[in-house]
Amino acid sequence: MLNIYNTLTKSKEVFKPLDGNKVKMYVCGMTVYDFCHLGHGRSMVAFDLVTRWLRYSGYDLTYVRNITDIDDKIINRARENGESFDALTARMIEAMHEDEARLNILKPDQEPRATDHIPGMLAMIQTLIDKGYAYAPGNGDVYYRVGKFVGYGKLSRKKIEDLRIGARIEVDESKQDPLDFVLWKGVKPGEPSWQSPWGAGRPGWHIECSVMSTCCLGETFDIHGGGNDLEFPHHENEIAQSEAATGKPYANAWMHCGMIRINGEKMSKSLNNFFTIRDVLAKYHPEVVRYLLVASHYRSSINYSEDSLRESKGALERFYHALRGLPAVAPAGGEDYVQRFTAAMNDDIGTPEACAVLFDLVREINRLRESDPAAAAGLAARLRELAGLLGVLQLDADDFLRAGADGRIDAAQVEALIEARLAARTHKDWAESDRIRDQLTAMGVVLEDSKGTTTWRLAD
Repeated sequence: MLNIYNTLTKSKEVFKPLDGNKVKMYVCGMTVYDFCHLGHGRSMVAFDLVTRWLRYSGYDLTYVRNITDIDDKIINRARENGESFDALTARMIEAMHEDEARLNILKPDQEPRATDHIPGMLAMIQTLIDKGYAYAPGNGDVYYRVGKFVGYGKLSRKKIEDLRIGARIEVDESKQDPLDFVLWKGVKPGEPSWQSPWGAGRPGWHIECSVMSTCCLGETFDIHGGGNDLEFPHHENEIAQSEAATGKPYANAWMHCGMIRINGEKMSKSLNNFFTIRDVLAKYHPEVVRYLLVASHYRSSINYSEDSLRESKGALERFYHALRGLPAVAPAGGEDYVQRFTAAMNDDIGTPEACAVLFDLVREINRLRESDPAAAAGLAARLRELAGLLGVLQLDADDFLRAGADGRIDAAQVEALIEARLAARTHKDWAESDRIRDQLTAMGVVLEDSKGTTTWRLAD
């Protein structure tokens, strides 16, 4: 029985879909003005884990993750680059998909873009105006009237009276209350815009997700997810807009993943500790990075450091060493490991405990390798099966162990040196054989001679 921590109730709850076996999940995606950073990767991998587990558990999941392809950052970056906003977003979306593929992230079932849903946003804004939850002051903007929504703050546990302390209205705004937020922004010179009943302009960020989610999944759906930095104000504002417009509960459960910290500090450009996914993948094998992101619980923060990546690499090497040399067979045995793994994942996607089960399975494989190789092979297949639910351990063992931290070792060069060493040994040129071995050792390559053949791997 799956239990999920619901941010709305601040408690773990038994997961019960709204419609039989069908599950509808919406996750806030990327604002595509730049390459995805590691924090984006954290969110993408976290909800990839949720997706894999829901489907493994037999649920008929529809997974929607949006793309924000119009907002201030996009407009400003396109202006800086001297390109159109849609040319910028097209490039960044393509790069995002490349990053996802390298991290073995499954594609969402639907990936709506904000600019494709402008008519729906206009309709919801008009509904909010008609119900008294929004107002157009006449300057081209439309604002949401926060004080009218009785449940405002129920997700983040913030009180309106506390929020008003220190809040203020900017000189160019026409808000009735400093807490009111924009639903539609009147056009400014040089900005892309769409026609509306209130004049040309573009949507506010919050209304985009309310419309895309309800358009794709209906007025009430099962799970809404995102990073915990979105809990307030973005998700709080989504609830206020959607429930005021429809009169129905918005999302049944809310899931929020933790942030990335760099050497113990919050990742930010101002601290000069900001890394894009492709920055990291230029130095480390994609599976090493993914394992770093799955080994911690999705709600916890992750400390990104050279040490943590070395630990991730070491864990994967231990797994792949256990798989190495065993024949590919169907999973067999290890039912108790499956039960423990399932119990861990059913406890709010408990990946740290699930990874601990995999390590126990590795110890049993290594114990049986010599005495019962058939049993070891069956358990090795079971290890791959369970690890696959985390999106790891699906590569050839030798390929991974030879790949190096960054996946860029020149295997052809290593093979050529080994052939040259074998030739030297055949001619009893021991000095040349030793020289080549020393060269390979300096490259971080360990040779293993056995029964007239030589295999190799990278040093631990």
